[in-house]
Amino acid sequence: MLDEERKALSQVRLEHAEECLSAARSLVESGNYKSAANRSYYAVFHAMRAVLALDDIDMKRHSGVIAEFRRLYIKTGVFDVELSQVISSLFDMRTDSDYDDFFVISKEEVNEQIRNAEGFLTAVRSYLAD
Repeated sequence: MLDEERKALSQVRLEHAEECLSAARSLVESGNYKSAANRSYYAVFHAMRAVLALDDIDMKRHSGVIAEFRRLYIKTGVFDVELSQVISSLFDMRTDSDYDDFFVISKEEVNEQIRNAEGFLTAVRSYLAD
């Protein structure tokens, strides 16, 4: 893939991440906390894919995207190690909210997840701007 194509793909994926984050904010305000948790995770997921696109890397599974992002960008110090915990927290919350029939999440918990996703996207935006 050409450099321009990788940059364009990265930008499309970042825009998708931004849309997911915006949806999470709207969903929490309308009381849809599980869906807001889902969208918060997907904001981070698509942001990771935006970064990986620059290296022409894409994985079919969420676990692959997460593992490659951690290996290439967190373990090497490109991104702060605290972002690894953000990824885990958002992934776990999304999994519970999507698949656990009896899972309950509070507005405060969702707002924390949204703040975590916002911080993650801020770091990714800064990286992509450089």
